[in-house]
Amino acid sequence: MEGFKTLLYKECLRFWKVGFQTVLSPVLTAVLYLLIFGHVLEDHVQPFPGVSYTAFLVPGLVMMTVLQNAFANSSSSLIQSKITGNIVFVLLPPISYREFYAAYVIAAVLRGAMCGVGVLLAALPFASFDIAQPGWIVAFALIGGAFLASLGVIAGIWADKFDQLAAFQNFLIMPLTMLSGVFYSIHSLPAFWQGVSHFNPFFFMIDGFRYGFFGVSDVSPWTSIGVVLTCFIVLAVVTLQMLARGYKLRA
Repeated sequence: MEGFKTLLYKECLRFWKVGFQTVLSPVLTAVLYLLIFGHVLEDHVQPFPGVSYTAFLVPGLVMMTVLQNAFANSSSSLIQSKITGNIVFVLLPPISYREFYAAYVIAAVLRGAMCGVGVLLAALPFASFDIAQPGWIVAFALIGGAFLASLGVIAGIWADKFDQLAAFQNFLIMPLTMLSGVFYSIHSLPAFWQGVSHFNPFFFMIDGFRYGFFGVSDVSPWTSIGVVLTCFIVLAVVTLQMLARGYKLRA
């Protein structure tokens, strides 16, 4: 347990010491999205009855920030440790692979949550809304963040250099996030693309998270939480198996 606590502290300290880059920078990026898209489309799009486009946009940007930063934290930490060679100092102590996994995931979820809260606070002057179901907000933020943190661990283990990790993020994480309904309701899409959207787990994370704010969504929040939870469990099992075998970590 002491090893787990130390590793968790090390991972949290790692991103906190460069908070301008790891926390404030993502918040600024999301606020710029809000200002640009909100200004351009506010008077032209109303995704839900009685919900302005800017208000609709805020939960999507918050959740997008949570997901992207949870992935970035665990993946960047592992690839940096592998390239610099200090991963050996994490592997040598008597820390079980479950504790290893838990420390990286919890730290990544914490960073994602901090960035998400920062985006929400920064967006308050630009949009007003009542939070309808706070329990759903917390559930989707935690499970979604853990899902992306697990995916980040897999990416960090698999990648041998930074450009491989960048390809993983640019060609998988970014497209799935941007096509998940952050900036639009899928009901505005043709029927074919609505169907395609249902194969994107990020869509269910965004849609369920947004339900917590407005009490309305494109699909049932129970369906969304079921899909997200199932995906997380599958990914967690895969990640734990990789760690247990020492895949690309132990010579």
